Amino acid sequence: MNLQSMTGFARAVAEHEGTSVAWEVKSVNGKSVEVRLRLPQGFERLEPAVRQTLQKRFARGNFQATLTIGRAAGTQAQPVINEAFLKDLAGLAKRLQEQFGVAPATADGLLSLRGVLDIPETIETEEARAALDTAIMAALDVALKGLEQARHGEGAALALLLSGHIDAIEALTLRAEADPSRDAAAIRERIAEQVRLLMDPSANLDASRLHMEAAFLATKADIREEIDRLKTHVASGRALIEGGGAVGRKLDFLAQEFNRESNTLCSKSNAAAVTAIGLELKAVVDQFREQVQNLE
Repeated sequence: MNLQSMTGFARAVAEHEGTSVAWEVKSVNGKSVEVRLRLPQGFERLEPAVRQTLQKRFARGNFQATLTIGRAAGTQAQPVINEAFLKDLAGLAKRLQEQFGVAPATADGLLSLRGVLDIPETIETEEARAALDTAIMAALDVALKGLEQARHGEGAALALLLSGHIDAIEALTLRAEADPSRDAAAIRERIAEQVRLLMDPSANLDASRLHMEAAFLATKADIREEIDRLKTHVASGRALIEGGGAVGRKLDFLAQEFNRESNTLCSKSNAAAVTAIGLELKAVVDQFREQVQNLE
């Protein structure tokens, strides 16, 4: 199963017995599935089914779905003009013009009067309505398939980016592990130098106590656990990306763990080289987490 981005757009059109159906569906980042619908008047009945379809199909994202319905000219109700009433009104308007000098009546003005022009409601059977609803939902299915393809396409690009970030995290972890400052002899020499500076003959210091404190500081500065955990997180990240599916939340949590270990590595470092590696590691982790926010 491939990774899926939360951003995408798709459009689908269909025809059903003189009625054109068009769906436009787009999605952006979201913590859960949130759906906003724009349906023509009279089609609000479809809202529950549309929402349920989207919620079953996707795990995360803010969705906006717009339905447009068009009627063919031959299927639209034809206007009916009350010609007798219109004739009476036209005669009355002419008399008023002759007797009182009022402005002559216009065709659009007369047609706008109540009772002159009537557009009868189209009578739709239950069977015809059900058939149209089926066609609309079928068009929605086509649109959602296109949306899935768009989200999978962006997800594949994100997978490459995230894999590159994980490779960089692993490389930095190995650099920190192999840094000469972590060599046991180098650590002993550095601590011995610090002890020699502190062992001033004029200071009343307990030598054994001083060596105990030095050993404690050496243990505290050891980043072995952080390196081991970073390696474990690298393996987990690769497994999640290769497994695919809706792993955005898991990768986001993993990014937090990467960040925690890189912060600890910087705070425990007793060498400038390791500190520099830790800061570079933090920058890569931030990039990783930013991209993870786009995943389902």
